[in-house]
Amino acid sequence: MRSVVASPQTLEEALHILAAGGVIAHATETCYGLACDLTNPQAVAKLFAIKNRPANQPVSALFASVDAAKKYVEWNAKAEEFAQQHLPGPLTLILPLHKDAQQIFPTPHPLRPTPSLGIRISSHPLAMELAKRFGKPLSTTSANLHGQPNPYSAQEIERQFTSAVVQPNLILDSGKLPSVPPSTVINLTQAASLRIERNGNLSGI
Repeated sequence: MRSVVASPQTLEEALHILAAGGVIAHATETCYGLACDLTNPQAVAKLFAIKNRPANQPVSALFASVDAAKKYVEWNAKAEEFAQQHLPGPLTLILPLHKDAQQIFPTPHPLRPTPSLGIRISSHPLAMELAKRFGKPLSTTSANLHGQPNPYSAQEIERQFTSAVVQPNLILDSGKLPSVPPSTVINLTQAASLRIERNGNLSGI
């Protein structure tokens, strides 16, 4: 695992690693997150191995824009309302996958009866640039070992993974981030109702 200062040159390196099926850590507006090609089964399996994450806990997808996300999920009026108010920003919306998109996203566990996807559009410029430049859905999940605290610096990531067998390929170091709550997660898979899966620090929800 290498840690490099985030720059245009190291961003290019990160994009090459992602295209090759690797996993990188980068800053978001909440904490540091792990990104991989969410359409690559080997990359997704590596991500879960790195985090030691249970197979029944799927990760969300990072997109560059709402329009990019709409290509994969069944958008609805409530999602549009939340998006207008809070995106880009620390909000994850869980929506049903389009039928033709259900085979695009490999997971290490069987698909649920109603396949869904968490949608994340980060307001952090580096996360936005990664999503825009990569052009395919990226994973977005905190860059910690499962059960450990969310990391707000590259050094925290390095400490957590010091003795780990499987590690991220690269950390893009954007310095120490403010310690803020993770994104608010809202489940919109049922058209008639919404369910808050995780509280964040967004107001008006």
